[in-house]
Amino acid sequence: MGESRGSEPSGDSQAQWHGGVLVGFDLETTGTEPGESRIVTAAVVGVRGGEVHERRIWLANPGIPIPRQASAIHGISTERAVAEGRPVREVAGEVADVLVRQWQQGAVVVAYNAAFDLSLLTAELARHGLPSLADRLGGAPTGPVVDPLTIDRAVDRYRRGKRTLEAVCGVYGVTLDAAHDAGADALAAVQVARAIAARHPQVAALTPAALHTRQAAWHERWARDFQAYLRRQGTPDAVIDPAWPLRGALEAGAAAAV
Repeated sequence: MGESRGSEPSGDSQAQWHGGVLVGFDLETTGTEPGESRIVTAAVVGVRGGEVHERRIWLANPGIPIPRQASAIHGISTERAVAEGRPVREVAGEVADVLVRQWQQGAVVVAYNAAFDLSLLTAELARHGLPSLADRLGGAPTGPVVDPLTIDRAVDRYRRGKRTLEAVCGVYGVTLDAAHDAGADALAAVQVARAIAARHPQVAALTPAALHTRQAAWHERWARDFQAYLRRQGTPDAVIDPAWPLRGALEAGAAAAV
């Protein structure tokens, strides 16, 4: 997976994606491994022409204790998640339904480090025996997706420094007041995507489908380069998944679970 319908640039593509409807998506979770971690909070923020027109936030009871180091990042304790959160199965299903509806209506989903968030959502759906994103899309590819992290790595490949959302917001002049709040991060991802498009006309000129396909290639190149670097640095067994926007093992597992 990774390619969407169509691949040719279009003259009016600015209106089609960074000037059109963008849907920011973010998860805050119990950990950093998408195949094992669980959803704690989720956000979907719809932006049209730069203005927020829809915002949905979920708090989930992940069904497992939230490690202290994760709570320290996003501020949600196990006690609060149990007391106030909804069952994670319900949250995962609702989030998937919202994303699929947005894609079906022609929107572009924006997620910073999309391969993490979409893969974790895919794993949660499979874990609870729910239809995958592909199933909900009637077998169509998942997307189009815009991942500002993947694009930034490609268009400013040799820039030094961190590539966290906070750091990249600083590079592109985007204000992020509450990092690791799912709603704030989802909106910031959209704003960074728009800023990248404004700064890099060659990115703005692509159709959503073409940009989706291009990002899959950019991510694969980065993954192979980073894997080679890690192995040169003394980690000979390092493996970086080249698949995007869903990690390969999780996508295959979701298909097998159906």
